[in-house]
Amino acid sequence: MSLGLSHSLSRYKLKFSPEKVDTMIVQAIGLLDDLDKELNTYAMRVREWYGWHFPEMTKIVTDNIQYAKTIKVVGTRDKAAGVDFSGVLEQEVEDALKTAAQVSMGTEISQEDLENILALCDQVIELSEYRGQLFDYLKSRMAAVAPNLTVLVGELVGARLISHAGSLINLAKQPASTVQILGAEKALFRALKTKHETPKYGLIYHASLIGQSQPKFKGKISRVLAAKCALAIRVDALGDTTDASVGMEARAKVRQLWEQ
Repeated sequence: MSLGLSHSLSRYKLKFSPEKVDTMIVQAIGLLDDLDKELNTYAMRVREWYGWHFPEMTKIVTDNIQYAKTIKVVGTRDKAAGVDFSGVLEQEVEDALKTAAQVSMGTEISQEDLENILALCDQVIELSEYRGQLFDYLKSRMAAVAPNLTVLVGELVGARLISHAGSLINLAKQPASTVQILGAEKALFRALKTKHETPKYGLIYHASLIGQSQPKFKGKISRVLAAKCALAIRVDALGDTTDASVGMEARAKVRQLWEQ
């Protein structure tokens, strides 16, 4: 009887407000981090692989996605002079690329080699597009589940805080001092063991309010921001309102302190 009752209560809670299910945020931010690692690995492999054929292009085109798109457009370097890169590169970069292609020191590659490089470029471009879609999804979920926290620290930092705590409710149970150093547990225990200074911030360090402040004020700003975040998290987790008024007021106060 008690088991059936607990199942019914859990099912009721989930059905009651599907917009408040924070499991989707935990999964999305985990996948986003995995995609970033995979994308970086694939992009570096493209640069190394195509670099044997056109090594000068690595320094000319610095963005990984633009690099992959440029390979898709140009193919082999001997065709660069007659290709229009207007949809991919800026005019200055295009001119530098065409000039470098004429005096390149790279080796020749076969058509089969080029086909495999182009297939890898397709993977990089597709992963990049999917990452953009996933980030838009994460932004919409964060706006629905934790609007006040999102206003204070941004979607990515807020999602990582929720993921690190396990859920929004678990995060709401933490005091401001824990929110401040969440993500820096190893450094904290190492400092306690060796009797050194404890860390001043963890995941919250990547929030824009802390990043924009001067180095000597980062510890103070992180402490104030963590206190405001703890309040915002509890409003998001336990409050009935869906607006971000609490987060907006808290952000204005932190910014006022930062500007003094």
